[in-house]
Amino acid sequence: MIKLLIIEDEPAFAALLKSRLEREDITTQLAETLSEGLRLAETHDFDVILTDLYLRETNALDLLDQLPRIKPHLPVIVMTAQHTTETAIQTIKRGAYDYFAKPDALDLGEPSATSWPWVEELSDMIEAAAESKWLTDKVRLPNDTAFFEAQPGERMVGRSRSMQDVFKAIGRAAASDDSTVLIRGETGTGKDLAARALYGHSTRAAKPLVVVNSAAIPENLLESELFGHEKGAFTHANARRVGRFEQAQGGTIFLDEIGDMTMPLQQKLLRVLQEKTIERVGGKETIQVDVRVIAATHRNLELAVRENEFRSDLYHRLTVSLIHLPPLRERPEDIPELVDYFLVLHAARLGVRDPLITTEAKELLERQPWPGNVRQLRNVVRKALLLARGMAITPKVIEDALAQMAPPSPAIDQTFAEYVSQLLGQANRGERDKLLEAASETVEEELYSQVIRRTRGDQTRAARLLGVSRPTVIEKLKKFGLHPSGK
Repeated sequence: MIKLLIIEDEPAFAALLKSRLEREDITTQLAETLSEGLRLAETHDFDVILTDLYLRETNALDLLDQLPRIKPHLPVIVMTAQHTTETAIQTIKRGAYDYFAKPDALDLGEPSATSWPWVEELSDMIEAAAESKWLTDKVRLPNDTAFFEAQPGERMVGRSRSMQDVFKAIGRAAASDDSTVLIRGETGTGKDLAARALYGHSTRAAKPLVVVNSAAIPENLLESELFGHEKGAFTHANARRVGRFEQAQGGTIFLDEIGDMTMPLQQKLLRVLQEKTIERVGGKETIQVDVRVIAATHRNLELAVRENEFRSDLYHRLTVSLIHLPPLRERPEDIPELVDYFLVLHAARLGVRDPLITTEAKELLERQPWPGNVRQLRNVVRKALLLARGMAITPKVIEDALAQMAPPSPAIDQTFAEYVSQLLGQANRGERDKLLEAASETVEEELYSQVIRRTRGDQTRAARLLGVSRPTVIEKLKKFGLHPSGK
């Protein structure tokens, strides 16, 4: 029999919840305030606490702060209708066992299987929390996990269950200061945003975050980039250089696309993780480094291990904590909110006032397969804003934004001329400035789109055609949300 304490300041809702959970063989006791809940937790042996996030004059975060001094291993499930990114991350980071998002609409009549289908899911979560407590009571862990306040990184958007699980995983990983984290997901799913959010919520947030894209740096330079080099270590090494690990001392290093790292470098990275030391290229001094490693990859590392392209010992070191970002096609319910977010984001940058999109246009976006994931959606929304020219975004505008533009023709030349004319008109009305920057970025995006498509994803050839470096090509593809394969 599970003993549950419910802290809820809406008596009618609490009573109905108590009635329904007791049908699931869960014994419950009610408290209306935080102080009453703490008193009951101290004097009774509960297996789990279920609390609303927002209580009168306080919230569940205060409970999470105070409870460990009374019952250090009593799991808390936070329940709220305000299921946002920050709510999920903060509650888990502050010590909640789990986080339950209430349905948007609640039928407060007599609960039934049809009116409250989510109660079964909640009861499963309560059972899992109780089992966790029973196991913990047997083990009697000697140390409590510490949780700290930190500013979040860039915003991640998603109300789907899969994204709520991502936010919880970020919160758990943020609370564990030193563990290595591997972020997995397809290209464009937001692995860099997850890494920045994790860093921003960690205790190392006041220290440096150093980002290294392993795929964007030539193989012969990556070792020097990571570990530094001594003067004279190789041709053109005219002075000592401090590497990225030393630059990140006390902070965090984010190794993006680690699956593209060569085997010799994998061996050196493994040594860093095991011994927390590095040696500069051409040097003999052993340097201690206190750096948390967050890695990311779109590759199937298990397959790479089986094909001897990735070290199994490094793989196990990296997966101490694992965060998987779902592809956008698996969470279409997040698309409307993502569209709204990107509309506001790009409208501010493009000087578009009151961006509008029709319901039909949103529905069309929801039906797309999105092989480039969130990055591709972001790019399409930006294109649609440009094509709509201050008017509402319709399905036709979305179709035009999705379609790959044909090679230059007089008609397209005229379209661009009209676009420039529109920019000038907006400038004359005082609605925007930096016209050259806006026009140049539009041309640049289309140029990269066509070149990477025509070279079929050959980034070295694309760089040669464009007259830029391969790292620049990679950076621009990422900026514009273009698929690296040219698809």
